[in-house]
Amino acid sequence: MSKKRLLPLVLVVAGTALVAACATGGGGSPMSFFITSANPGKGGDLGGLDGADKYCQQLAASVGAGNKTWRAYLSTQATGSQPAVNARDRIGKGPWMNVKGVVVATSVDDLHSANNKLGKQTSLTEKGGVVNGRGDTPNMHDILTGSTPDGRAPAAGNDMTCGNWTSSKAGSAILGHHDRDGINPNPVANVSWNSSHPSRGCDMDALKATGSAGLMYCFAAN
Repeated sequence: MSKKRLLPLVLVVAGTALVAACATGGGGSPMSFFITSANPGKGGDLGGLDGADKYCQQLAASVGAGNKTWRAYLSTQATGSQPAVNARDRIGKGPWMNVKGVVVATSVDDLHSANNKLGKQTSLTEKGGVVNGRGDTPNMHDILTGSTPDGRAPAAGNDMTCGNWTSSKAGSAILGHHDRDGINPNPVANVSWNSSHPSRGCDMDALKATGSAGLMYCFAAN
């Protein structure tokens, strides 16, 4: 093939690569929201908020989305020396989209409203997988959040955050139904993605007995 015929082909390939790079903001996946595909291994002990954030970052990087700053959607309760931390205050401003490019929420307020698009078919893992819900075996729809419906920390007192995400045994954690379905008799809480009911404990066996695999939501904060 002559150089005259090769040059246009090179330009076409280069142009295609440039368009692809622009579409993803200079490289990487456009994904900005996912459910973790697995628990780090210690149930409710995520290494605190820092450990949970690092895990979100690690999973995002494994699928080409590590160019963003990732935060776990988790709240922590106030202690004698530390103020409470609200999940809604640590995940950025949005909008957020799943690995397939579906926008699940346009802002923090939208995320915590009835208008969000979270559900079994849209709240996907970083790999694009659908998380088991009610009726599947095993049921894994209870997602760790430690949060009230509006995304804030529960009042201090009863442990609702597995010792602020450092306990793999004692305590409990508020869970949300990622599939917006369950057996909670409260119809509003039953369909809540972030605040349906507490877990039976913080170890993996207790989480499984509740209907959880110890998964959590991750959001890109930038």
